[in-house]
Amino acid sequence: MSEDKNAGVHGDSGNQALQAAEEENGKSCWVCFATEADDRLAAWVQPCKCIGTTKWVHQSCLQRWVDEKQRGNISRKVLCPQCKAEYIVVFPSMGAFVALLDAMEEITHKISPFIAGGVLLGSIYWIAITYGAVTVMQVVGHREGLEMMESADPLVLLVLLPTIPVTLISAKMYNWEDPVLLFLRKYCAKIPALAYILPFGSAEGDRGAIVTGQANNANQNQSSHLSPTRIFCSALLLPTISTIIGKIFFRSIQNNLHRTILGGLTYITIKGALKIYHKQMLYIRHSSRKILDYTESNLKLYRTSTATSTADVASGTRDDSEQVV
Repeated sequence: MSEDKNAGVHGDSGNQALQAAEEENGKSCWVCFATEADDRLAAWVQPCKCIGTTKWVHQSCLQRWVDEKQRGNISRKVLCPQCKAEYIVVFPSMGAFVALLDAMEEITHKISPFIAGGVLLGSIYWIAITYGAVTVMQVVGHREGLEMMESADPLVLLVLLPTIPVTLISAKMYNWEDPVLLFLRKYCAKIPALAYILPFGSAEGDRGAIVTGQANNANQNQSSHLSPTRIFCSALLLPTISTIIGKIFFRSIQNNLHRTILGGLTYITIKGALKIYHKQMLYIRHSSRKILDYTESNLKLYRTSTATSTADVASGTRDDSEQVV
């Protein structure tokens, strides 16, 4: 018992000595580093569990520091950077009306993103309906399309018309040219008649296998990384292009729908054939690549020609810019 009492006495004396030392040193603000002697009228506060010289801070300095941390959100919690204790921040009561306004402001802040999202989705929905209606009149005919939509149930129109752009974009995302090209490479390369239409040149041995694997991987990557803007524009412009091609090449057909369908099939077929031909030529160019010996003749022949072509392009660009100026 005597030992515990002595330890308690020594502990109390140590705390008293520490407090006495702090009182001798005076208060020091950990924000502006000013002491109590610099401004004896300033209000001081001990807002956290820190001890020693870091426990005191000017009320005004702490207010500015809290404002910087909250950044306009007065409900955000602020912690001491040293002991991580949460500051006790209180506000004076401003009455029931101000509290009501605060609640309304908070509710508005929370529901505004949902309202904006709903407005955006609604706008997209009505744009899709408008596009679907215009597409129907464009494909079937203006008068026939209006009669068809006037005789249909409005609920059916609200459901079916937005599916037209969605269907076009979904169909555009399927790249049918790659399977056709792989089929032609695999089964039709030995047919001599097709060699005049689609060249089937390729490298031999391991080089051919490597290039074929790289081409397949490139096609897969291209299919999985299609440009969203290109898909969007191509899909939504398809009815217009189909209508124009149908009016140019199939004038003898009186039915607008049949004429537009034939125009669309013609456009898709020609475009697909050109893409297949272009991909095959790129495949042949890649498979026919060679690496030459590092000789003076090859350097002069190919490096000089490359530099000359680059200089010609640069000079042409400069001449065009000078003409524009």
